[in-house]
Amino acid sequence: MANTPYPESYYAASANAVPPRPALQDEVETDVCVIGAGYTGLSSALFLLENGFKVAVLEAAKVGFGASGRNGGQIVNSYSRDIDVIERSVGPKQAQLLGQMAFEGGRIIRERVAKYNIQCDLKDGGVFAALTAKQMGHLESQKRLWERFGHTQLELLDERRIREVVACDQYVGGMLDMSGGHIHPLNLALGEAAAVESLGGIIYEQSPAVRIERGASPVVHTPQGKVRAKFIIVAGNAYLGNLVPELAAKSMPCGTQVITTEPLGDELAKSLLPQDYCVEDCNYLLDYYRLTGDKRLIFGGGVVYGARDPANIEAIIRPKMLKAFPQLKDVKIDYAWTGNFLLTLSRLPQVGRLGDNIYYSQGCSGHGVTYTHLAGKVLAEALRGQAERFDAFADLPHYPFPGGQLLRTPFAALGAWYYGLRDKFGY
Repeated sequence: MANTPYPESYYAASANAVPPRPALQDEVETDVCVIGAGYTGLSSALFLLENGFKVAVLEAAKVGFGASGRNGGQIVNSYSRDIDVIERSVGPKQAQLLGQMAFEGGRIIRERVAKYNIQCDLKDGGVFAALTAKQMGHLESQKRLWERFGHTQLELLDERRIREVVACDQYVGGMLDMSGGHIHPLNLALGEAAAVESLGGIIYEQSPAVRIERGASPVVHTPQGKVRAKFIIVAGNAYLGNLVPELAAKSMPCGTQVITTEPLGDELAKSLLPQDYCVEDCNYLLDYYRLTGDKRLIFGGGVVYGARDPANIEAIIRPKMLKAFPQLKDVKIDYAWTGNFLLTLSRLPQVGRLGDNIYYSQGCSGHGVTYTHLAGKVLAEALRGQAERFDAFADLPHYPFPGGQLLRTPFAALGAWYYGLRDKFGY
């Protein structure tokens, strides 16, 4: 069977050394079979193992191969649609539960890093940067909203204060969230995988799930083996393909592009982001950036609907970087890559159960780093019979894309064009 390596990226090039993991070659029995060794799968596995379950994880390529090992590395609280939107959609009781959970993912990441001594360049502090007075007004109301749900580590930044945290003259203000922050995302995944194995969990790499035999005792088939389990957790997200057709119809893989500069040196790096916070702007089609542990700038943005790989990522993203930081015009780009995340029509995650024993979470819609860690805990709770928090997510409406899989890409691209115009003209 072909060995799928990590795609070229700064993260793959600077990943911590880990032992190779075997492909599944025979038949195994376990309590829970987790499909996908990204954050959702690893978080689920870790919580289950800590609660006495026997767990096997199937990964089609390598741990953190998908969005978990290629994202911008930012710990951003809440969901891709905020709690006020959820409240209007589902009512106050369910929104209260989801609101209480909106800041839990970041806490779980920090607990994991501390408990299992994961080396992933964890830094505290994330900035939402406003380009217009309207966006600043939105941040003011967002601060009030988040504080209503007990989240207090927030500070509004006026034009002078934001200049102190980011050397970019585009912004009129912003909001600093000290419970936000950033990490080396692939090293976080690799550290969590090592934690899974330290508790007796088994991870099989190069072992894609090709078929699920549903029923009272479900079986997951791989090209060379199979796993019999009491429960299955489907955690493949944008890399699931058509393994579970009813999930594929309600979601769409999208690509985002990231570039990484050569090392900038301490002085230039500190001049750009003096406190080493990560930053994302408030546009609908947003840009995001941060410094790495070795003082490079990672800069990402743009969305490619339908998850095609654009021919020249640097040509798409470098102009955005230079608009923010013209002082980097002579700096070389060492890495450029794309990775897929899974978009849902509502921009809210899709959580649920198929039959009695197949659980799933998917569709973080660009807010995956924190949400996936929470999802793992919520899925593990559901398997232990504590379903209240699981049900709060499962009751969110799941909409199929209009026109099905055939029209979902042009439909979403049209929406992006519209929102791109709104960003451009400051609506």
